[in-house]
Parts: sequence; structure tokens; C-alpha cells
Amino acid sequence: MPIRSNPYFNMDSSAVLSLLRHTGHSVDSKHSKKSSGSIGGGVLKMFKLIPMLSSGCKMVNLLSRGHRRPLLKDYATTGTIFGFRKGRVFLAIQEDPHCLPMFIIELPMLTSALQKEMASETVRIALESETKTSRKKVLEEYVWGIYCNGRKIGYSIRRKNMSEEETYVIDALRGVSMGAGVLPCKNQYDQEKEGEMTYMRARFDRVIGSKDSEALYMINPEGSGQGTELSIYFLRSH
Repeated sequence: MPIRSNPYFNMDSSAVLSLLRHTGHSVDSKHSKKSSGSIGGGVLKMFKLIPMLSSGCKMVNLLSRGHRRPLLKDYATTGTIFGFRKGRVFLAIQEDPHCLPMFIIELPMLTSALQKEMASETVRIALESETKTSRKKVLEEYVWGIYCNGRKIGYSIRRKNMSEEETYVIDALRGVSMGAGVLPCKNQYDQEKEGEMTYMRARFDRVIGSKDSEALYMINPEGSGQGTELSIYFLRSH
């Protein structure tokens, strides 16, 4: 799958490091600014409604066009955020929904905390690797410092192998290109202990700024009236 390097998006160190400082509610004018009179919508809004969903598998297939280019073009990357209601959030990145994740990590934050962050309408997640070598691709690093909307929330380690639960979620969403909802748990014990398994899946524009930085910008559904709501940054600092 071709990965685009955008000459108009030069992710130099100072620009990306500014994402790791507290930014309040400021947003990038190109990727995150909302249009006046916006009608709302988008995948993040669907994810914020998950606590009101009842039990069961509630798949949402919104095969439409984003605000940039057609949603299902082969350059688009699939990103999935999922986790038990009472548990931590996982982030999985795939070249397409039918492939195994090329990157999966458990973020050091609860699903409920992420949903609260979404009340700001804009969510920026930054993952910073402090590895001194650049022999690996940035997404191949293992230890990451995690930031959400400018605040550091802890450290995490990228998964080498998926757990049984993670494999179940990826397989269950194989036919879903975009949407948010609830998946039935594999067993009643997990559901009683951790709550239901929630998910949000979207297509992302993947941009390589340099060998030490990449970014994913969520492609919104057509007619949402908004710019990018969710951005994910990967940075190798030196």
C-alpha cells in the first residue's frame, strides 16, 4: 500500500514537540477547525454515544466520502480504538480491515476518560519514543510516552503479539470499514467484570513527515460539516 509523504506537511521537531505540551482547546486550522454553523456528526460523536447503547453487536457501516478524498481509496489506513467500558483503551492500526495490525498498543487511560476528552470535539493523541537509534521505522519502536490533548498520561509498550481478546475484536470488525458501537463479550464473566466491549473504527490519512515522525488524520464522513476530529502522532525524539 503506498504511503504518502506530504511536502506541505513538514513535521519538524519543534512543530511536533509543541503537540506534547498542553494546548487547551486550540486546534490546527488545516486539519481541525470546525466550520461555522456545523451540523455536527462524525465518528467521534458516535463513540461518545456508546454509553447509551444497549447490549449486543451494533455495527455501523458508513461507507461514504471524507472531506479530503474518497473514503475507501487504497492509501487510507484503518485505525481502531477499543476497550471494555471499565477498562483501558487499545489502539490498533491496520493497512486495511482485512490485515493484521501493524501497530497495536494499550493506552494508559480508561475508556471513560477518553470519552470525556471527546467532549472537547477535538482529540489529539501523541506517542513519543525516546529511543536514540533511528535504524527502525518509527512505528516499530516499543516503548512510548503517551499524551492526550497535550497532557502526558503515562507510558506504554507496543504489543508484539495480540492477546486472545484483541484477536477477537480485530476478527469481529473485519467487515467494518468505519463505525462505532458495542461488541458482545466472549464470555459472561468478562462482561460482568469489565462491562461491554466498545469500539470506534475510522479511516485515516497517513502522512510521513520524516523518518522520525508520522501522523494519522481521521477522514470524516461526508456531510459531517467538520474538519479532522481525531489526530494521532508518532514521534521519535532525540
